[in-house]
Amino acid sequence: MTEVPDPETVKTFNNNVADEFRANGGKVGGQFAGHNLLLLATTGAKSGQPRLSPLGYLTVDDKLLIVAGYGGADINPAWVHNLRANPAAHIEIGTESLDVVAQELAPAERDEIILKITEIAPIFAEMQAKTSRVIPIFHLQKA
Repeated sequence: MTEVPDPETVKTFNNNVADEFRANGGKVGGQFAGHNLLLLATTGAKSGQPRLSPLGYLTVDDKLLIVAGYGGADINPAWVHNLRANPAAHIEIGTESLDVVAQELAPAERDEIILKITEIAPIFAEMQAKTSRVIPIFHLQKA
């Protein structure tokens, strides 16, 4: 089981990554160096407040995908609950910014695409192996 950091630690980390992302045209160092990264702005499912999450993303079959791996933790990251409650979101990729609608992949579609995802990024298979939950995958489409 993977430990889940406390919410304030996550918020501080996310804000620091977002600041670096915006200051460097979408590029960041550290654990995200060399990875495709986006900033996902959601509306809090309970609070209604804006929430910001830096996330890795993949493009598979011309679909922009985000995977709720959360390091293999046994719970979904908060952004999953936010997108399920309100699929309208905003993303920043590089220096571009756009409104999107998130659609969670249905089980059959998820099963079909997960092999392609793990070929591109084997870490997702490692995360799934750490947890009994089925890791959600979302397709982000321009609104």
